[in-house]
Amino acid sequence: MTKKERIREIVFKKYNGHCAYCGCELKAGWHVDELMPIRRNHYYDKHEHKWVYDGTCEHPERLTIDNQFPACPSCNINKHSMSLEGFRKLIQGFVNSLNRDSTQYKIAKRYGLITETENPVVFYFEKQ
Repeated sequence: MTKKERIREIVFKKYNGHCAYCGCELKAGWHVDELMPIRRNHYYDKHEHKWVYDGTCEHPERLTIDNQFPACPSCNINKHSMSLEGFRKLIQGFVNSLNRDSTQYKIAKRYGLITETENPVVFYFEKQ
């Protein structure tokens, strides 16, 4: 087992194979997220027509197992390089965005298929 594989195993076991944020059971393809973001540096490769990470990051001192959390792809991609409170605020705004932008959401709500609450966003790891 490589060092990277050992680290992934430790991070995976932190919350017994669950996403630290939403609590879903992690499947193949789960991500390692840095709770306090490290913001990886990248550049656009004109020949490949894609963004390429250059192997460096801001705040390399945060690349520690204590700062790494297991995350499902949707939580990690939505969190991106936000702070925890920034991510919480983003999620709290989802209902407003859905009411503004999603016809399907508004119809489902009118038919009683969706009930909105004022519950605060509490992450899975905060409940453990």
